[in-house]
Amino acid sequence: MEAEGLDWLLVPLHRLASWGAAGAMVFGGVVPYVPQYRDIRRTQNAEGFSVYVCLVLLVANILRILFWFGRRFESPLLWQSVVMISTMLLMLKLCTEVRVANELNVKRHSFADFDPHHFWHWSSFSDYVQCVLAFTGVAGYITYLSIDSALFVETLGFLAVFTEAMLGVPQLYRNHCLRSTEGMSIKMVLMWTSGDAFKTAYFLLNGAPLQFSVCGLLQVLVDLAILAQAYAFARHPQKPAPHAMHPASAKAL
Repeated sequence: MEAEGLDWLLVPLHRLASWGAAGAMVFGGVVPYVPQYRDIRRTQNAEGFSVYVCLVLLVANILRILFWFGRRFESPLLWQSVVMISTMLLMLKLCTEVRVANELNVKRHSFADFDPHHFWHWSSFSDYVQCVLAFTGVAGYITYLSIDSALFVETLGFLAVFTEAMLGVPQLYRNHCLRSTEGMSIKMVLMWTSGDAFKTAYFLLNGAPLQFSVCGLLQVLVDLAILAQAYAFARHPQKPAPHAMHPASAKAL
């Protein structure tokens, strides 16, 4: 009887909590990129941020949207992909403008050159848009032809979340090669780690497809590896070469 009397309070609270969790899923993934975006605009230097992070997230979220057509999952996860794609395009636009402005007398490269040596290192934002549209068109056409195959749909879902789980690998590799995390925003990586942990818990608690939960856990492990790099390189900093140029602080993952 007492429980029924509290329904007027518990039901709205439960609904509010659900909306809050859904909102966090939709927008929480892009929040860590806000300080990176502001740092790049302030310093006019994008060397500390790997644009391959944008490539990974664009591919992963395009594949996730296509996966939705074959196996419907919760709407917040779908809208999260739409918001993330928009955010990565904004990041690419800023990074491209800053990089081109800082390059003097350098030959321009475009997507239409089809030069693998300069893939994802083009001189105009429109080239990145062309590449994204081309990938979306090809992947969408293949999905349309194979949508009735359960094996294809499940493989598509796995590729989507596995690609996203590899998000931190470009930054991890860059840090390893430079033996430094200079230019990488620790605040962003911490926000990324907490966001991935929340996202993985959301997957587990809401019965998302198994691929989402497994790859979410993998993503958290990659985040922790990057934080371990930051700690290790801070304790044993690399001595700069006499004529080496250090990238100005911008950001990373």
